[in-house]
Amino acid sequence: QLQLVESGGGLVQPGGSLRLSCVASGLTFINYIMNWYRQAPGKERELVATIYSVGGFTIYANSVKGRFTISRDNAKNTVYLQMNSLKPEDTAVYYCNAERYWGQGTQVTVSS
Repeated sequence: QLQLVESGGGLVQPGGSLRLSCVASGLTFINYIMNWYRQAPGKERELVATIYSVGGFTIYANSVKGRFTISRDNAKNTVYLQMNSLKPEDTAVYYCNAERYWGQGTQVTVSS
């Protein structure tokens, strides 16, 4: 059974950093493009970052470009999202995604 488990969320002050992790099981991880999405209260879920399985090609939403970095460790079946220079508008539940599979989400709150 495929499972995605996120961790690393929390409360951080504006300008701070967090690193999210997502561990995948039940799949051949290297075969999957991995995504991070987020959903803020009252808003639609939006794609934040994507990383391809081979070569590490990445894509970012304009709102996070230059501040967030997605990476993956295929040996550990893990995808990461390093978030720097966090802003209050980054507050959301962050979800790991692989095709039709979703994690349970991890809350990120940016507030002073």
